[in-house]
Amino acid sequence: MLYVINFKTYEQATGTNSIRLANIISEIKNKLEADILASPQIADLEKISKITPSLAQHVDPINYGSHTGHVLSQSIKEAGAQGSLINHSERKLSLEKIKSCIDKLKSLEMKSICCAGDLKEAMEIAKFAPDYIAYEDPELIGSGKSISKYKPDNIERFVSVLKDINSEIIPLCGAGISTKDDVESSKKLGAKGVLVASAVVKVENQREALLNLIS
Repeated sequence: MLYVINFKTYEQATGTNSIRLANIISEIKNKLEADILASPQIADLEKISKITPSLAQHVDPINYGSHTGHVLSQSIKEAGAQGSLINHSERKLSLEKIKSCIDKLKSLEMKSICCAGDLKEAMEIAKFAPDYIAYEDPELIGSGKSISKYKPDNIERFVSVLKDINSEIIPLCGAGISTKDDVESSKKLGAKGVLVASAVVKVENQREALLNLIS
């Protein structure tokens, strides 16, 4: 299973705190030989990428030029990122821009993890052949209610449809994932990984939370 830990812009994962969390992730990744990717804020990306494998939280479909405030794919690669999240529910993009981002990351040999809020969006994104698609119900994000328990049928349909469209795209799921049971349920439904945020980042003992999620 792949575990993507989204730091978001939580205080517990910003600046010095992001380094602390990255060290925890690195320790557990090595100890348990787990497949974990950290996804810190852009400002913390370079230093976190030196500690543990990382993804950008967002990238824009741009090339070098006059794009103040945008995120350039080449810059996140230079910062050490392995790829980027695309189209998270908190940073939505049009289908046209999603495709451009995927294509740009492919040209740089970087990973694309695209988020989809429903089956229809997932089907459209699948046409662009990203490396991963993560099904995340926006209503359950940060709720503590796991998508694998509250909407398991949606995950099963998502996995099945994705396999029919392009079996090379790896299905992930997120929204409310917070326990080992949630991860196991996701795995049984066909997901090959999970996106996690508050259940690890916002708790008092981040190390224990991540261990409990994986071990």
